[in-house]
Amino acid sequence: MEKALLSNLKYKEGSKKKRKRIGRGQGSGHGGTATRGHKGQGSRSGVSYRPWFEGGQMPLVRRVPKFGFNNIFKTEYQVVNVNRLENLANSGKFPDGIVNPEILYQIGAVSKKSVPVKILGNGELKTKLEVTAHAFSNSAIQKIEAVGGKTKIIS
Repeated sequence: MEKALLSNLKYKEGSKKKRKRIGRGQGSGHGGTATRGHKGQGSRSGVSYRPWFEGGQMPLVRRVPKFGFNNIFKTEYQVVNVNRLENLANSGKFPDGIVNPEILYQIGAVSKKSVPVKILGNGELKTKLEVTAHAFSNSAIQKIEAVGGKTKIIS
């Protein structure tokens, strides 16, 4: 066997398949209807099927069962836990002990200015804070008021 050089490299036998040449006469084996079949939409020129079309079969989006309910009036809140307020207060983010959605947005505790803020009661609070938000959980109100703080709801 001769040494393999760049000038005499060859593909392995059977590794390269010949391309199917369509519409090149009867002798090619793909002449006549040129693999399009007889009559019907697919045999005509300019045919195009939408990617989701299933040939008249009931489409997937109509076969799959629908369930659930989307409430278009639901209020989505940005949540801030009490322990997050405690950490921010300890790092000196609330020098006067006042917390409101605008301050939370400025220090990066919430990401959007237009979405309402809800304070949840996860964690411990030891700092006295005056918290203003759009909503509070009952446990958050208890924990804030237990250390002498105040809660105010923005309507």
